[in-house]
Amino acid sequence: MSSRKSGTWLLLILVIFPIFFEPSVSLLNSRCEAKKRQMREKVRKMFYHAYENYMTYAFPHDELKPISKSHTDSLSELGNLKLEHLPQDYNGSALTLIESLSSLFILGNYTEFERAVLWLSDNLTFDVDARVNLFECNIRVLGGLVSAHLLATDFSNRLFQGSYNNQLLVLAEDLGRRFLPAFATPTGLPYAWINLKYGVIENETTETSTSGCGSLILEMGALSRLTGDPRYEAAALRALRKLWSMRSSLNLLGTTLDVRTGEWIEYSSGIGAGVDSFYEYLYKAHILFGKEDFWRMFHYAYLGVQKYFKHGPWYHEADMRTGTATYWQLTSLQAFWPGLQVLVGDISAANSSHREFFYVWNKFGVLPERYLLDLQMIHPTERYYPLRPEFAESTFYLYQATKDPWYIQVGESIVNALELYTKVEGGFASIKDVTTMQQEDHQHSFFLAETCKYLYLLFDDSFVADRNYIFTTEGHPLPVSSAWHERLPETYIPSNWTYVKSGREAKRASAMSLQVCPAMSLSDGEQRIESACHIPDTHSDHRCYSDEECGVESTNCRRRSCSMAGYCGLWLFI
Repeated sequence: MSSRKSGTWLLLILVIFPIFFEPSVSLLNSRCEAKKRQMREKVRKMFYHAYENYMTYAFPHDELKPISKSHTDSLSELGNLKLEHLPQDYNGSALTLIESLSSLFILGNYTEFERAVLWLSDNLTFDVDARVNLFECNIRVLGGLVSAHLLATDFSNRLFQGSYNNQLLVLAEDLGRRFLPAFATPTGLPYAWINLKYGVIENETTETSTSGCGSLILEMGALSRLTGDPRYEAAALRALRKLWSMRSSLNLLGTTLDVRTGEWIEYSSGIGAGVDSFYEYLYKAHILFGKEDFWRMFHYAYLGVQKYFKHGPWYHEADMRTGTATYWQLTSLQAFWPGLQVLVGDISAANSSHREFFYVWNKFGVLPERYLLDLQMIHPTERYYPLRPEFAESTFYLYQATKDPWYIQVGESIVNALELYTKVEGGFASIKDVTTMQQEDHQHSFFLAETCKYLYLLFDDSFVADRNYIFTTEGHPLPVSSAWHERLPETYIPSNWTYVKSGREAKRASAMSLQVCPAMSLSDGEQRIESACHIPDTHSDHRCYSDEECGVESTNCRRRSCSMAGYCGLWLFI
């Protein structure tokens, strides 16, 4: 038989085989749902193993040390790499309990949620001599309180029997007031550190990060909308706009800066540590508050990232002034990016990057903190995995967008790895070195706030099925409400359901599950603003030598490719 004929028969076999041997769609769906139920219960047990050990051995201190079954008062240590100015008489703020509130609610444990809310109402105080990182305290504590308050008030008739009178909001407002002195700088850019009792300490460092200045608007904006006090949103918004004004001509921002002079300290930038949540908050603030300014800033920032950082499925770092590559490395914090791209509607690019992260996860068993792409090796000093949630987060978003059961398999791999490598008798321990799986005596609060939450939502999305939420960078849900909008994007209509036409019938679906493409196209009179997923071809005449020189269509978010004739386009081969 000739090779041509044998190839034809192989093609026929591949085409015909599914007709006789592929399981029915209903059977596959049934198996997938059974797997999801099984994994949901596994994640539920994982959360409670972490939570109950915290409550037994660490509460009301900040975080659990699961190996020694003790505690750490770590709120003052977050972001404090040199462990400077640590308080002497600080005994914790029940950080992990605050971080667990929305997770308890999503898991349906309203009894424990109510008990935790009432304990915090009676016992939590911020009148403590403790210097804290503004960004970390904002996303963890302020965000946790505001989110839990919204959940408590939404369901107050079912819970509390009249015993909840906005106590969490009172605590949140007290904390927000203590943040305000940090913004008293010539630029409006906040200090990275604030003493909760005394304000900015003498000779405080003026260095901060882009994330630290640009990732405050969700929590502080929500606080202003809830209290009617505009100061919190105004302070965060002024800082964000000042930061955006400091971008380069390439629409890129550096990593660190001086809050008093407004000068950049570190010009290298990327989508990882120091910058990551800046991009996230621009887009999510647009969804939550409806301001077109947020959309326009994100649009230009996103195009800058795609043009100067993207290399195939990877994202390296580059000099904000020139776009020249600086560091070829993957960091675990970058794993949030595919999830953000899902919200934008750039599903193809999200899937491509996510699969590369999964490759590295499988290679080591978990995701190392830093991986050198050019050398294909782990960074020699950053080999740890502190139970980070970002990869699970993106897996959840991609499953919501595609319903591809492959992401359920990815989630199962994540859960199994956590059980195998990090579970100990006293909770879940961080990994100090992924090459040896040596454990570290620390269970971060975000393991309960994010890692367990996103894994649970991956297998049981009922919480987001009939209500539109955005999740903060710490995984705390904030409901999308028309009352908070100046102009609400069409995809996020604040009714319980968005109706999508499918054939003759209109199916209802949560906005969380929709691909927003062409992403959030807005009308400005007769002018249409192009989709955020649009990436122009490298050359204006659309000539090319490889697919890398071709961009992404603005109308359908599809990747263009280079034809044999040397032109970029969407090519259909039959």
